[in-house]
Amino acid sequence: MSWTRRLRLCAAGAVAASALFSPPTVHAAEPSDGRLTDLVNPFIGTQNEGNTYPGAAVPFGMVQLSPDTGHRTGYDYTQNRIRGFSLVHLSGVGCAIGGDLPVLPTTGDVTETDDAKYAATFSHADEQASPGYYRVGLDTGIEAELTATERTGVQRYTFPATDKANVLLNAGQALHKNVSSKVEILDDHTVRTEITGSGFCRSTRPYTVYTVTRFDRPFTAHGTWYQDSITPGATKSSGPGRNGAYVTFDTTKDRTVEATTALSYVDAHGAEVNLDATNGSSFDQLREAARLAWEDRLDDVRVQGGSDTLRTSFYSSLYRSFLAPNIGSDADGRYTGWDQRIHRARGFTYYQNWSLWDTYRTQCQLLSLLAPREARDMAISVLKIDEEGGWLPKWGYGPVETNIMSGDPVTPFLTHAYHQGLLKGYEDRAYRALKKNADGVPPADTMYVGRESNREYIANGYAPLIKSRPYRKPGDSDYHHGGSVTLEFALSDAMLAQMARDLGHDADAARYAARSRNYRNVFDRSTGFFRARNADGGFDGPADPARSEGFHEGTAWQYQWLVPQDLPGMVGLIGGEQAANDRLDTFFAYDRMLKDPGRTAREVWVNGPYAYYNADKYNPQNEPDLIAPYTYLSTGEPWKTTDVVHAALTLFTDGPTGITGNDDLGTMSAWNVLSSVGIFPVQPGYPTWGLTTPVFDRVDLVLDRSYYPRGGLTITAPGTSDSDRYIQGVRLNGTAYERTYVTTDALRRLDTLDFTLGARPSGWGTAPDAAPPALK
Repeated sequence: MSWTRRLRLCAAGAVAASALFSPPTVHAAEPSDGRLTDLVNPFIGTQNEGNTYPGAAVPFGMVQLSPDTGHRTGYDYTQNRIRGFSLVHLSGVGCAIGGDLPVLPTTGDVTETDDAKYAATFSHADEQASPGYYRVGLDTGIEAELTATERTGVQRYTFPATDKANVLLNAGQALHKNVSSKVEILDDHTVRTEITGSGFCRSTRPYTVYTVTRFDRPFTAHGTWYQDSITPGATKSSGPGRNGAYVTFDTTKDRTVEATTALSYVDAHGAEVNLDATNGSSFDQLREAARLAWEDRLDDVRVQGGSDTLRTSFYSSLYRSFLAPNIGSDADGRYTGWDQRIHRARGFTYYQNWSLWDTYRTQCQLLSLLAPREARDMAISVLKIDEEGGWLPKWGYGPVETNIMSGDPVTPFLTHAYHQGLLKGYEDRAYRALKKNADGVPPADTMYVGRESNREYIANGYAPLIKSRPYRKPGDSDYHHGGSVTLEFALSDAMLAQMARDLGHDADAARYAARSRNYRNVFDRSTGFFRARNADGGFDGPADPARSEGFHEGTAWQYQWLVPQDLPGMVGLIGGEQAANDRLDTFFAYDRMLKDPGRTAREVWVNGPYAYYNADKYNPQNEPDLIAPYTYLSTGEPWKTTDVVHAALTLFTDGPTGITGNDDLGTMSAWNVLSSVGIFPVQPGYPTWGLTTPVFDRVDLVLDRSYYPRGGLTITAPGTSDSDRYIQGVRLNGTAYERTYVTTDALRRLDTLDFTLGARPSGWGTAPDAAPPALK
């Protein structure tokens, strides 16, 4: 918690004096006029497949109460009909998930049961959103307002004067596949549901969410529906398909209806416990609590300089970086584990929703800096998945594995947590789970695929591309992406080798380190690029690296830089630094980019939100390329990293299209935040942070003293601009520093990181030992 936030809470009497600590020794900038939440635009990314949502949530909250317009992931800014305000959304995902219990206010007789038919139109001119709050005026004359707590969604509806003001609770429709549902009207204030769903890209095992909705006043009439049949006065309904309840109020005098909906992945009692945790607070009280929760988070990063647009883009990205993973345990600590049994979290909060293929590259690192206590609980939660479910996850939703994406993203996620000090007391458990995952394949009768092609990878030194192999389990198959899977496995092996060596497992460390060089086994010297190999050992697919096969959501051009564990070795394969720089310049269209950065970013690099293939250029909107601009830090031309990063940052704007491609649970947003402040995790899974020019004159970070004893870090770059963006020198705590990276240990000792900038590239960072070293 930031010091300024502690002072605000103390002054408000919201925390006891005994809970306060002495102020951290940070060089805190004076707060700007206004609130940091005023700089956040939740509509950024809601158009052109950014797939964000504008609705109400608190940091890492279980509930994300937001409007659904008909887009498969929830809200699309180009659409003008709201089907309902539903409880669960994942920010920036590419496939349908969540959308449970869409609720919509209506007037008049209830005659339709399909949310596509009873949807209400609206205009953006009568819509607004800020962290923790959303409102819209529906064309039916109803105003809807939403806010949230950690485990509840809170609604306030202002109706016209009528004796038929309805709230429809649709238990049978969602964004994902609805397997079955039950709805029960318990009394004249309360509706309970049980919803079983499945889905996300391809079918997953079913999971169940439980809700209870309590209204602040009695309803005058009620009923249920099933399919097309509406039954006034009924109190129960269940089955597959459309299923729901409606409650009616008389608003001829009192036009406002408030309702609080609690969610639980455990049982109906858990939903009741979560509802009771709100202590009967009013909508306005909970809205203000949500705003303060966001102020607390955002206040840990204070920036000076930059345009209004830049600050809005930055703080909106920071906001989205704190939306996931999500709390999975109820207020009493109970949660549903991946064994589908009920457990209780003791001494930590259980989290869920793991887009690991995305987040292991940026977002988990940002959380380890700014939210290490939550990041520790998140890492422990992933270990609980292994302990209770039998294997580590790949892409988890709620209490089930989706197996979406490929490779082994959980390894760098957990090794990063280890190196950041987040796994104290859990080191051995984490290592055992990671070793099992790295050396084996999950049993066939489980929902996990793990390292699906691991047997071949270990035996032959590469993961084969077998295009004809059928899917054995829901999700993606490693066998369909042998080229990129080999690179991902090798990266994970490198990170596990470092952890093994640190823990004294020297034989394992040597074995994993040797496997980390397996990227060489998919290098085709005849083309000079990585290339997938088939089961017989031959290179497969077109020789043209822009038309390559076997690379997940990318091409050989884009994946050639995904060797952060051994960039010197990769550069050697290409032909040395000059050859690597020439290829990088081609990849980034560097000469054209220098002349027109923004246009090059939009017209050369970005070719559509899902245009992953048939390209020989940088794709800044997708994960395989997130580290690529930082390759120049290792090729003797570090100023080009700044050129490329700053061009890519122009893609983040303050409008609905202000994110290119899916945000993927804060992955792209975290890239924006880290790149904007000038430190970036160039070896995901290891505590190495590359340096590049910040876009703000000054950034003050408030850091948790338990993990960063100095309590904060001030980063300065006076005069940073489009013209003066080249690093002339760097100072750590006032001492000149010539390397292009720092380690986490160095960050822990820092008070100040100062950049001196100029209009032309300098010799800074070009010495032979300046680049991040290869991991041995």
